[in-house]
Amino acid sequence: MNENEVKYFIESALLASDQPLKLDKIESLFEEHLKPERTIVRKCIKLLQDEYEPRNIELIEVASGYRIQVTPEISKRLDKLWEWRSPRYSRALFETLVLIAYRQPITRGEIEQVRGVSVSSNIVKSLMERDWIYITGQRDVPGRPEMFGTTKIFLDYFGLKKINDLPPLADLSDWEAIKIKLDLPEVIMQDTIDKREVNPLLKNNNSPDIDLDNSVKDEDLESAKIISETDFDDIVEKTEIEDLSEEVINTTETNDQ
Repeated sequence: MNENEVKYFIESALLASDQPLKLDKIESLFEEHLKPERTIVRKCIKLLQDEYEPRNIELIEVASGYRIQVTPEISKRLDKLWEWRSPRYSRALFETLVLIAYRQPITRGEIEQVRGVSVSSNIVKSLMERDWIYITGQRDVPGRPEMFGTTKIFLDYFGLKKINDLPPLADLSDWEAIKIKLDLPEVIMQDTIDKREVNPLLKNNNSPDIDLDNSVKDEDLESAKIISETDFDDIVEKTEIEDLSEEVINTTETNDQ
């Protein structure tokens, strides 16, 4: 196979694959007697990268191997091609993810110490369900808390080959810088004020307001005073005595008969 044939074969393989391909996998796709040297494979990949550069396509190497994709800029403009919509996540989730990515391995308590608020169990669950994080082990301290780290799927999703390829950040509290450098999707901004929802039964209540001052009558106050001053133990004892007396009288009358 000449160089162009090798290049086009690699291009076809990358386009046909539904996941990134490592060099070993690419080489294994060639027939044994046509298999090129690894240097030729690398050269062809570089040629493809150069050809794609002026276009809206790129060939990049991520943690799981090489893949061909449209550029992030054009991807946003092509959203209408896909019926599905990427899920929206809260800012708290991405702040937690960023802390795990930059300071891994890190425990939940250490994340809470940096953010100043508790980490919701739903956030950790969501990140693990997406296979963006995993439990790397347990910290050798009292309680042995679990430590979290990022996965290859996380690196693939953000177009990174290794964790050291993360952009340097001087201040993890600079959310806008994090969002731009990692090209994070739009997030749900959470209200700082907890707004209580009105009971639906009361939303359309057009009844006039009750004037509590005028609705309290003198007899009501007198009844309340009597109740508050009553010793309920005395009432119970008195009732029991009256019931017992009535039972004795009834028994006596029966015996007389």
